[in-house]
Amino acid sequence: MEKRIEDKVAIVVGAGQTPGDTIGNGRAISLLFAREGARVMLVDRRIESANDTNSLIEKEGGESFAFHADITNEEDCRRIAEECVNRLGRIDVLVNVVGIGTGDNNITKLDLNAWENIFDVNLKGMFLTCKYVLPVMKQQESGSIINISSAAAVCATGMTAYPASKAGVNALTHQMAMTQAKHGIRVNAIMPGLMNTPMAIEGISEALGINKDDLIKMRNEAVPLKGGMGDGWDTAYAALFLASDEARFITAVVLPVDGGQCAKIG
Repeated sequence: MEKRIEDKVAIVVGAGQTPGDTIGNGRAISLLFAREGARVMLVDRRIESANDTNSLIEKEGGESFAFHADITNEEDCRRIAEECVNRLGRIDVLVNVVGIGTGDNNITKLDLNAWENIFDVNLKGMFLTCKYVLPVMKQQESGSIINISSAAAVCATGMTAYPASKAGVNALTHQMAMTQAKHGIRVNAIMPGLMNTPMAIEGISEALGINKDDLIKMRNEAVPLKGGMGDGWDTAYAALFLASDEARFITAVVLPVDGGQCAKIG
């Protein structure tokens, strides 16, 4: 069977994951891309987690390598693009998965340091990875960038910095798509809704002191589509489509993967 992204070179930024019972978006995207024929550069600040993803890919016969980087550091982002080209020769796909909400709160209780940290990771980091990957794609006259946003960008939540930063991701995606289209580069975003991933379940459960099973039940009930929450594989299959030539005429799209959650707006 033909693989959907055979011989493409992909960078997944945030290819590891926090510990948990399920699979995260970054690891699922990395595994699926490798299964579909891509050679994958696995970028993460926690190199041991990226190494775990790499081991899973290698066990399945895929091709990948792990790379340590902090995307809030501009030099690290320059090195990501440089290392990918040095080792794999080109960059066909960039997927920006990294996102945090640590310390977020309502606006009157939100600490400035938490606000700045969330924006540094969620928005500045994405700007920096794109800044150094785009020149490579422009020289190739082709490429696909996929930014993982969130339904929180357009839906009401009890948070402040996280949804604001993700709204920024959507705006950055649109701006890049319009300026880079003439170079054959497509730029799209995915807005996952309520997902059963370690960051969402174990992370929120610990941060809010909520029983994990109660949290899962509550989130499942909030999803319009029968079956409750999605998972990392739902995000991964959307990313696979946008990375593939099947989406060759699609750019500047912000795609909800949310079981209908965003459709409830208004």
